[in-house]
Amino acid sequence: MYYYPSFAEIGIRIWVHGYVVKSGRGSSVFVGSAVVGLYGRSGIVGDAEKMFDEMPARNTGIELVSRIPVLGLERDRFALTAVLSCCAGLAAVDMGRQVHGHLVRRTVRVGSDVFMVSALIEMYGKCGLVGKARDVFWLRGLNVGGDFDRDVVLWTSMLGAYGRNGNYLDAIKLFGEMLAEGSRPDSVVFVTVISTCSLSGQVGLGVEYFESMTRDFGLEPGSEHYSCIVDLLCRAGELEKAWNLVNKIPHGTEVHASLWGALLQACLDNGNIDLGRLVARKDLELDLQSTGICALVLSLYAKFGMQDEIEQVTELMNNKGVKKDLGCSWIEIEDAGLTQHQAVLTSSSFDYQAWM
Repeated sequence: MYYYPSFAEIGIRIWVHGYVVKSGRGSSVFVGSAVVGLYGRSGIVGDAEKMFDEMPARNTGIELVSRIPVLGLERDRFALTAVLSCCAGLAAVDMGRQVHGHLVRRTVRVGSDVFMVSALIEMYGKCGLVGKARDVFWLRGLNVGGDFDRDVVLWTSMLGAYGRNGNYLDAIKLFGEMLAEGSRPDSVVFVTVISTCSLSGQVGLGVEYFESMTRDFGLEPGSEHYSCIVDLLCRAGELEKAWNLVNKIPHGTEVHASLWGALLQACLDNGNIDLGRLVARKDLELDLQSTGICALVLSLYAKFGMQDEIEQVTELMNNKGVKKDLGCSWIEIEDAGLTQHQAVLTSSSFDYQAWM
C-alpha cells in the first residue's frame, strides 16, 4: 500500500529536489538515488522516473531492482519477469538466483505462470547452468498447484538452453518428447532444432525437420530457417545442394547476407572457386558495408591468387567508405555495478595488406 503525502509534504520534497539541483549535488549517484527514493516512497513515480533519467551517472537495471523496496514499489510477477530477463542479458546469475528464491518463498503457484517459468529457464540457460534450467523446466521445487500443460514457450526456452550450451543431443531428444506430448512446434522451435542438427552434424535429420515444417505443420520457412539449412548443408560439404536451395527460395522471402556468407565460407574451406565467384558477387551486392563479408571475399580471391579481383574489391570498398574495426575490447567494472565499457579502434581507409 502506498503512502500518500499531504500537499505540504509534497512541497517540502520539491524544495529539497530544487536545492539539490541548484547546489550542483544532483550529479552524485547517491544524492540522485535519494531523491528518486523520496519521490518513490511518496507514490510520485513519474517524478521519480524523471529524476532517474536526469542523473548523469545511472546505475544498471539490476541495481535499480534492488531499490524497488526503497521506492515503495511492489515486486509483482511482471516486474520480476523483467528482472530475470535483465539477469539473463547480463549473465547476472546471483541476482537471478535471488529472484528464483523469492518466487519460491513468496509466490503462490509459480509453475502456473508460463512466462515466469520461461524467464527462469532462459536466465539459467544463458548463465550456463543447464541443469538448473532443466530442473525449472520439469518444475522441480516449484509449486505447480494442479495439472500443468507445458506451453510451446517453455519447450522453446529449454531447447534454446540446450542448444546455446552445446547439449545438442539433449535438444534433439527434447524435441522428440515435445512432439510425443502433442505440443505443436512453431517457427522459432524449428530454427533451434535445425541449427542444433547443423552443429551436431546430423544432416539427414535436419533436412527432415526442415521439410516437415510445411509438410506436417503448414509452416512456411522464413529467412532464418533457410540460413540454418544452408549452414547445415555447407558444414556437410554439400555446396551444390545449398546453392540450388538458395536459388529456389520463394520470391518475397528476405535473404540475409549471413546466408550468403555461410555459403561463401564453405566455398573458401572447400576450395570451390567456380561457385565462390558467384556467391562473392551476390554477397557484395547485398552487404558491401559488412567487413566480415568483405574479408571472406578477399580471402577467397587471395587463396587462388586473383590479384585483379582483389584490387577491384579494395577500390570499391574505399570508394564506399568501408572501415575495418582494428580492435575491440570489453571490460566489466564490478564496483561500478556491472557497468560494461567498450573500446574500439577503427581505420579511416582500407588497406588490403594490413587486413590480411
